[in-house]
Amino acid sequence: MVTNTYPLLETIDDPASLRRLDRRTLPKLADELRGFLLDTVSRTGGHLASNLGTVELAIALHYVFDTPEDRIVWDVGHQSYPHKVLTGRREAMGKLRMHGGISGFPKRDESHFDAFGTAHSSTSISAALGMAVAARTKGEARKAIAVIGDGAMSAGMAFEALNNAGVAGADLLVVLNDNEMAISPPVGALTSYLARLVYAQPLLAARRAADKVLATLPPLAALAKRVGLHAKGLVVPSTMFEQFGFEYIGPVDGHDLDALIPTLMDLRRARGPKFLHIVTRKGHGYKLAEADPITYHGVSKFEPAAGIVASKTGSRPTFTQVFGDWLCDMAHHDARLVGITPAMREGSGLTTFAQRFPGRYHDVGIAEQHAVTFAAGMACEGLKPVVAIYSTFLQRAYDQLIHDVQIQNLPVLFAIDRGGLVGADGATHHGAFDLSYLRCIPNLTVMTPADENECRQMLSTGFLMDGPAAVRYPRGAGCGAKVEPGFGTLPIGKAQVRREGRKVALLAFGPLLDVALAVGEELDATVVNMRFVKPLDDALVAEMAATHELLVTLEENVIMGGAGSAVAESLAAQGLSVPLMHLGLPDHFVDHGDPALLLTECGLTAEGVGARVRRRLAALHPLAPVSTVRVA
Repeated sequence: MVTNTYPLLETIDDPASLRRLDRRTLPKLADELRGFLLDTVSRTGGHLASNLGTVELAIALHYVFDTPEDRIVWDVGHQSYPHKVLTGRREAMGKLRMHGGISGFPKRDESHFDAFGTAHSSTSISAALGMAVAARTKGEARKAIAVIGDGAMSAGMAFEALNNAGVAGADLLVVLNDNEMAISPPVGALTSYLARLVYAQPLLAARRAADKVLATLPPLAALAKRVGLHAKGLVVPSTMFEQFGFEYIGPVDGHDLDALIPTLMDLRRARGPKFLHIVTRKGHGYKLAEADPITYHGVSKFEPAAGIVASKTGSRPTFTQVFGDWLCDMAHHDARLVGITPAMREGSGLTTFAQRFPGRYHDVGIAEQHAVTFAAGMACEGLKPVVAIYSTFLQRAYDQLIHDVQIQNLPVLFAIDRGGLVGADGATHHGAFDLSYLRCIPNLTVMTPADENECRQMLSTGFLMDGPAAVRYPRGAGCGAKVEPGFGTLPIGKAQVRREGRKVALLAFGPLLDVALAVGEELDATVVNMRFVKPLDDALVAEMAATHELLVTLEENVIMGGAGSAVAESLAAQGLSVPLMHLGLPDHFVDHGDPALLLTECGLTAEGVGARVRRRLAALHPLAPVSTVRVA
């Protein structure tokens, strides 16, 4: 329960009630909304700095446009908390990103004000253009607005949409929220270009004045056009966005409601594609977040007065930290190593590497497809690229993975973070499909470490191979295994029997090995750490089939096409028949919530797995007494 009171904000139950307010009260509303967000997010955790920066923008958009009739698409969706509060979800913010609570991203089935789900980036312009063209096709007068961050603008998909929008001629408004930040600091030529536009504001204002003068003098405007001096070029050259066919307006102070609202009112009356460039500050209004927007981008619970306090040393290292340490060690050992990330320096554990090896660190921005082909080009020239990428982000580069790396059998190592259920970010961020979409590709070695030490060994194994490899590991810490220094490797495609038992063989892929060991003790079952999804240890699978009544596969990946399917295919190829049980993620999108709770719902805890295996054994021996099925 929120302890502060927000008298003006508490009168806003939907945008209609917002639009009834006197404009002079909106700055006070912005102050209350910013305080409310700081108060609630500090209690629940979530994305903070980006949302503190979009308070005035959310107010202005809902004040000017007739939402939800007019469509607003937020990109990336983690900046949409003010929008959620203003659209009837103020009380629901107390369970933000919790199981059974509201999502941390726009979600169409959560609210009719959420026009489009945007948990990944750079999709807003395409989606909003589709909505604008649909409105025109149906003869509807509604507007479509895409709100996109400057980090998201670095993706190729955003430019593909701009290219199409300029010729489509629909009533589309693109609002570029330029806060000079993605998650990591922004990179690339676009960042420098936007900065030049900001610094050129006086010249742009003078150009707009020239436009207005020429508009009142048609003969002069016609003359300018005939001699090649278009009005937009009389003062300064036209912007890149105008070359795409948009009318460019800006830069505008994104925290100044007196500037934002009149500008948006003008744009609401205008026709055709418009591009509004606003400048905001991540963390605006909370000095600690303004000073350190990276730390305050995604937060756990904290006390706002004290700020985020660094966690105590001595805690178990995460898989991400194990990767970051290995990367630095291997880079020191092998000068061919280069590290590549699509704008996830902190999340993927590359911060120290970037500091120690700046010439070999490459942040390509939010451009996953480019990251993979960029790595392929480096590999062609004898370097050894390591692509650090989240499981769900690699999905965006699937074509490049196949065509540019695998077909050419290039030695690129994919360090795939966030494999399995990630928790509060929900279905859009769970790494639920990677084992399925990776294992079907020729030439790719796919490894799933069960613990931290095995993760380091697999990274070394994949890096030292003369071909592409993927190491897929989860978010957070493992079981606490001691990480051995050096660059020890594993025999390719060889599993490891961790416990000898009878009747049942549990074949575990990745950290679910701990669950398998616990169930193995309860049921006196054999437990195998499979390690490799591809190539699979066919010989050991055959041995388990020959010596056990039931094989059970465990994976934190969808069952369809996953590691368990690889075991079934291996048995079929070897002409072996044995009862086989697949345990993994279900055939539906798992929602957000605490990872432990989600694993329980999916039946992937020791208790859940044990119960399901006992039921299957009972089905195999329907006439046997329970005592002979349930081995003590």
